[in-house]
Amino acid sequence: MPDFTNMLSWPQWVILGLVPPAIVLLYFLKLKRRPIVVPSTYLWHKSIEDLHVNAVWQRLRRNILLWLQLLLIALAMGALLRPSWQGLKFLGGRSIFLIDNSASMSATDEKPSRLEEAKRQVRDLLEQMRSGDAAMLISFADTARVEQSYTNDADQLEKALKNIRPTARCTSLLEALKLASGLANPGRSAYESSDTRVAEALPATVYIFSDGKFPPVTGFSLGNLKPKFVPLGSAGARNVGILALSAERNETRPDWLQVYARLENFSAEKQTVRMELLLDGQLKDADKVEVAPGEPQGVKFDLLGVESGTLRLRLKTDDQLPVDDKAYLVLAPPRRGCVLLVTAGDEPLEMVLQTSSAKELAEVRVEPVSYLATKKYAAEADTGIFDLVIYDGCRPKKMPLANTLLIGEPPPSDKATPPSGRWRAEPSVVLPQIIDVDAIHPLMQWLDLGDVTLYGGRPLTPPPGAKTLVYCDAGPMAAVAPRDVYEDLVLGFRIMENQTAAGGAARQIPGTDWYKKASFPVFFRNLLEYFSRQRAQSTRDPLQPGRAVTLEAPQGGAVLQVRTPTGKKIDLKTGPSGRVLFTDTKEIGIYQVLSGGKTFQRFAVDLFDPGESDIRPNPSPSIKVGDIVVAGENRWQADRKEIWKYLVLIGLVVLGIEWYIYNRRIF
Repeated sequence: MPDFTNMLSWPQWVILGLVPPAIVLLYFLKLKRRPIVVPSTYLWHKSIEDLHVNAVWQRLRRNILLWLQLLLIALAMGALLRPSWQGLKFLGGRSIFLIDNSASMSATDEKPSRLEEAKRQVRDLLEQMRSGDAAMLISFADTARVEQSYTNDADQLEKALKNIRPTARCTSLLEALKLASGLANPGRSAYESSDTRVAEALPATVYIFSDGKFPPVTGFSLGNLKPKFVPLGSAGARNVGILALSAERNETRPDWLQVYARLENFSAEKQTVRMELLLDGQLKDADKVEVAPGEPQGVKFDLLGVESGTLRLRLKTDDQLPVDDKAYLVLAPPRRGCVLLVTAGDEPLEMVLQTSSAKELAEVRVEPVSYLATKKYAAEADTGIFDLVIYDGCRPKKMPLANTLLIGEPPPSDKATPPSGRWRAEPSVVLPQIIDVDAIHPLMQWLDLGDVTLYGGRPLTPPPGAKTLVYCDAGPMAAVAPRDVYEDLVLGFRIMENQTAAGGAARQIPGTDWYKKASFPVFFRNLLEYFSRQRAQSTRDPLQPGRAVTLEAPQGGAVLQVRTPTGKKIDLKTGPSGRVLFTDTKEIGIYQVLSGGKTFQRFAVDLFDPGESDIRPNPSPSIKVGDIVVAGENRWQADRKEIWKYLVLIGLVVLGIEWYIYNRRIF
């Protein structure tokens, strides 16, 4: 910002302020006449001219000398004010610039955007680099990227700065600080073995350019990093964003599709928003809604006769973050899952999987335990044709290419898996008491296990990354863990157990009374919904930018091609299961998945992040790193760029022009 320093006292300013009026008055003074012989016609002409010049109350004629003299005095007064430009000062030495390029940094309350303003300020600091200074650039959203490693070449740094582009991702400062820490703290990296390690301390100043729209950084020590936080964003920032988009079919009328959206107004005043809903690019419905500040607003659209397609909801607003004014959803016809149940005989389990509700979700095939030893099972398990395999009281020699539920047995151990990454089942306990349930997980929703009795069970020790679903006083009794692109759910107890009675007759005895409770069919409906069937109204739930998605080819070993919303083509080679993990989901919109040149799958990527949509800056801008609070400093270590010298130089040029014009007129 411009700044001024007063060089004169007020009486001196009064005297100086009288100079311009005095100059103007000089042009009104009457001329001192001296006798001269001239022709009569010239005398009359000069007399009339003198009347104009010496008439005090008449309009002053244009005179370039007057304006030049007034300009000279104005420049002198400006120079005496010692104007300067208040800017950020580059502290020198080793510096690391962390530049936030997440979705909220595309906000246009700073012109042309917050990201461009951050790049401009970094560019100003780079111009102050001196010999011996070194700096590096890191851009970050939910992940961090080194744009330019340490260098003392300011031109190279500015070139890398120019190439930083905005993203639609959420924000996390931790990854960027890990990169910076690995280059400043001796003897260790931040956390990851892949981070750069240094042998001696290399302290650095970390300049963080961000709007601060991220959670506090916990469990991190700055060490030799000296943080400087430069907040971006104006107090009047406003935005209305789409935070959710979903669709459901009416239970009584399957041809009636109900589309739901949730909007929120992140500004101080009520906003009127026009909405348009498009199906495959064609306008299907439009509406206008008023959204109160700080309150979510739900809207609904009804569509008839829609089986499949792509939905796009767009907002017509004048807010300052366009990236969340659009949302996408893929519609697909219902698909029943394929489930294999391998059991020695479990009547309650077989019955619950053959109910009409279960049949709507999946086709269940029942096989005996001896089926695991057949070639047919080995071929099916290795081709990934099942969405879910349930092993009741048994387990395979090798895990299949499918999601699994193992009842009463842990998964087999893979020799390539270290002991710490394997499932283990502890010795059996009698009457373990259920003390807690993870009601948030989709598998456990709407379940009340408080009235369930377990007659026995084996507490589980799941591998790292697992989620315990049922806790007993003896330990975890149900847990789910990822396995490549699949998930394995393990119950530490059995529903029914086979025993041989006297005389050699086989009989079943219950391992729990759960099958008598209302929560039993609810759990298995959740199981089929979670593992074996995609939602009827969409190919999959919308993803957030940067999140991974599992793609499944029509056959194993096929080559898939993914087309991004901007038309970029990415080829992927699938494994024997036909599944592959796709992570390049940085664009918002509809992605197409092709096999053999034909589109067989689509999925949507949407922002749906209130932290990014809320672009209002914090009243007291600061960030927290570990136990340290770093206050936002728009003017930290201000660097005064004096411009009074330039005013004096311009004044000398004006004085020279005035002297030249005056002498040209006189002589």
